Amino acid sequence: MPFTIYEAAIPPMIRSLQNLSNILDKAVAQAKSEDKSLDALLEARLAPDMFPFTRQIQVVSDTAKGAAARLAGVEPPGFPDEEKTFPELQQRIAKTVDYLKSFRTAQFDGAEDRTVTLKFPNGEMKFSGREYLTGFVLPNFYFHMTAAYALLRHNGIAVGKMDYLGPPPA
Repeated sequence: MPFTIYEAAIPPMIRSLQNLSNILDKAVAQAKSEDKSLDALLEARLAPDMFPFTRQIQVVSDTAKGAAARLAGVEPPGFPDEEKTFPELQQRIAKTVDYLKSFRTAQFDGAEDRTVTLKFPNGEMKFSGREYLTGFVLPNFYFHMTAAYALLRHNGIAVGKMDYLGPPPA
């Protein structure tokens, strides 16, 4: 059986989001035990022109749900970007995981050749499903996952590579 777009996209994003949720739990526990400001973590940036931590989580979510929907040929759901606390970010991650789990492999049949068009204020980008996943979605998804992880590390949260990678898949 050939490796599918579904297998390349959905299970790894679910796993990464679950790992991210665990990282957030560790961050909150450590911040509370050390009397660190949770608000400072939520607003943390590595550079002035960078998205804050909260927005990094929102973009990870948006990238995952948008990819699943577009590759399956359906309209992505909108999640308002209103999270201001760690529990709200956890809810968003859980909602994203539930959405990803709602897809079935068959919905991605032919996705590698499906045209995906992204519209931006200054134009649009067109991809084949294969190009969209490998050249746009996965780099963006992991960029923002890594930024969120790095922001916590930079602010003294004791998370490491194995937290990011998580336990081996079953």
